[in-house]
Amino acid sequence: MVHKDDNPLELFRKISLDERTVKNTIGNSSKITSDLIAVIHQAGVSGGCDRTIGYLLHTVATTYYGKALVHRPTLLNYIASSKIKTRAQLDAAYSFLDNKDFNLTEFEEACGVGVEVSLADIEEIVEHIFQQNLTTILALRYRTNVGEYIGHVLRYLPWADPSTVKTVIEAKMFELLGPRTAADNVKPPRVEEVSPGFLSFSMYLLLSVASPSEYELNPYSRFPQPGKNFLAHTKVLFSDGSVLRCKNTKELLHKHLKVTGGKVYTRFPFEPNGYLHIGHAMAMFANFGLAKNRGGCCYLRYDDTNPEAEKKEHINHIEEIVKWMGWEPFKITYTSDYFQELYNFAVELIQTGHAYVDHQNAEEIKEYREKKINSPWRERPIEESLMLFDEMRRGLIEEGHATLRMKQDMQNDNYNMFDLIAYHIKFTPHPHARDKWCIYPTNDFAHCIVDSLENITHSLCTLEFETRRASYYWLLHSLGLYMPYVWEYSRLNVTNTVMSKRKLNYVVTNKYVDGWDDPRLLTLAGLRRRGVTPTSINAFIRGLGITRSDGSMIHVSRLEHHIREELNITAPRTMVVLNPLKVVITNMEPGKVIEIDAEKWPDTGRNDPSAFYKVPFSRVVYIEQSDFRKEDSKNYYGLAPGKSVRLRYAFQIKCTNVVFADDKETVREIHAVYYPELKTKLKGALHWVAASSPGKEEPLKVEVRLFEKLFNSENPAELGDGWLTDINPNSKVVVSDAYALSTIKDAVVGDTFQFERLGYFAVDKSSTPGKLVFNRTVRLGDRKTKRQM
Repeated sequence: MVHKDDNPLELFRKISLDERTVKNTIGNSSKITSDLIAVIHQAGVSGGCDRTIGYLLHTVATTYYGKALVHRPTLLNYIASSKIKTRAQLDAAYSFLDNKDFNLTEFEEACGVGVEVSLADIEEIVEHIFQQNLTTILALRYRTNVGEYIGHVLRYLPWADPSTVKTVIEAKMFELLGPRTAADNVKPPRVEEVSPGFLSFSMYLLLSVASPSEYELNPYSRFPQPGKNFLAHTKVLFSDGSVLRCKNTKELLHKHLKVTGGKVYTRFPFEPNGYLHIGHAMAMFANFGLAKNRGGCCYLRYDDTNPEAEKKEHINHIEEIVKWMGWEPFKITYTSDYFQELYNFAVELIQTGHAYVDHQNAEEIKEYREKKINSPWRERPIEESLMLFDEMRRGLIEEGHATLRMKQDMQNDNYNMFDLIAYHIKFTPHPHARDKWCIYPTNDFAHCIVDSLENITHSLCTLEFETRRASYYWLLHSLGLYMPYVWEYSRLNVTNTVMSKRKLNYVVTNKYVDGWDDPRLLTLAGLRRRGVTPTSINAFIRGLGITRSDGSMIHVSRLEHHIREELNITAPRTMVVLNPLKVVITNMEPGKVIEIDAEKWPDTGRNDPSAFYKVPFSRVVYIEQSDFRKEDSKNYYGLAPGKSVRLRYAFQIKCTNVVFADDKETVREIHAVYYPELKTKLKGALHWVAASSPGKEEPLKVEVRLFEKLFNSENPAELGDGWLTDINPNSKVVVSDAYALSTIKDAVVGDTFQFERLGYFAVDKSSTPGKLVFNRTVRLGDRKTKRQM
């Protein structure tokens, strides 16, 4: 029923229609205007309703004008009570009413009344659809038609909220693709024109694995063709014709498949002579990620062939960090576990004329190799080499007086085929094998054989090993062993650091930093101590993708972006003053403390009590020294004589007096008055800390360590021997007596916080019961950082 005194403009605003819709409705049709007024009264919401109900009522009066009028009161009751709350439900309701006799139970079933679609349901379907359309999404990136995929989801979940679906899809896009780039604003090419040079890990995992049937049908094939219009790995050619390809006999493949069952087997191999760094996070993501994506297995393998450089400390660290990064090894193995098998293969290599014992020293070997001259002992009789090799094993030949070398191809253009060393003598106890052996295999000899013995299907490594692929396949072919598929990708290079284990070891050993887990290093232990999570590291790696274009440098700000993205959600807010300046509130009674509500989780909402924590405000508060100036200036929003500012979450204060030290220059304290009732808006707000209880002048004291980039240059490796001169002398600043709110006094090692206006911080392991120590994880975002992204 339409009341004669109804004002359509005001009534339509009450049901939360926007101004444009209101004016269009009133201006376009008096019949629809009249019907919408009637609909509002029939629904009983003339006093107002939320936006969702309002727009559904508008749809009833416009799209379905004059339809199903007999049952419209029932339908409007369902809308007003939010039993029907989406356009899809409304469309289904009218479809039912148009075609069937009315039955309440059937009606509710037809339009999904009572059906709740959870966020987890939506995320599951989005994940499924993304996997189905991954190639297209990765090709088009942010030029993808999101509306099309919203439609796909709603076909699976017709009663899902479209806005929630859109949010989930956009979040999934960001997780998969990372931040937008300039290229995302360029007109999209056809799918067949997409460059194969830079691939995301997801595409890499999708395209890079041949099925068991493809292995059996064509043992010489490369990766399966993903489609004639989309060439990816098929366009990444070997470096030159001399690099051998993977060739397996059917017998070897059937034996291999009997063990693997057609599953993908990868390995994360690492020589335990140092700590893992951010580059190894990419190797983990490639190897563990590929295996996980394909339902396969990934070994954690210690390539422990050099007892002089390897330590139990490093072995323990690697296992710990791999698990911290979220990866679960299929098995943990050691190359030293295979020392007997490797020795037997070395004997077999001698017996078949493919290896010999050599007595040249390191300098002579280098000289002969550079000149492509054969060793004088290259043609030594097989029996003699077998005898000498046995003497090497029994410790009868001095260290450095003999090696076992592979008889490869000295006339080849590949330097890594110039009779590589297979075994050398080292009278050094092994951290895992103890003193059982005094000869040790080189990585060139052991790596490919252990890959074969462990039935690795995909041997993934970085591009510097590409020229060693020939030696890899030569050795396996000479021994008649199964050959894994080898593929190389470019190393991860990040700005303002060094990634070389040798250089990292140098700065640690010579105490340029405070150990392998120094937060200034991009070692994974250093990042963990700094408060970085494995989730953000993996998101960074996933966003980068994988490329064979060597030499690219990734700006560290990209990593920092992913760190902030997570900590913004997971790190509660608090206030800490690094360089305190005392402010006495002269118009506040001594001993009086006012409890202020401060936001711990700003985005949670005003009605959630967990979003807030209590902050004491007393007569004495402390602000940053940098937030006070003796003279005010334009565009300065801090405190100055005679000037007012707002203390965050608290009150407006005005500086009334400045107390100087004896030198008449140093500001000792500020006197100010506060205005408890004044609500004037001021630009900016200062963070502050007050005493935690009446009569106590000083708040909780903490130590704060501010870390900057360890190297000034983006690429210190370019400086050659002068790389050490580029170390930033101010990369670590320690603030010993910062003031913090007492609400964080019970924080434990690893806890993270956002110190408002200062950045994100984590509790360091050097904290004591008497004093917390915080490491700055990352600054808050700023324009400069965004430009570098």
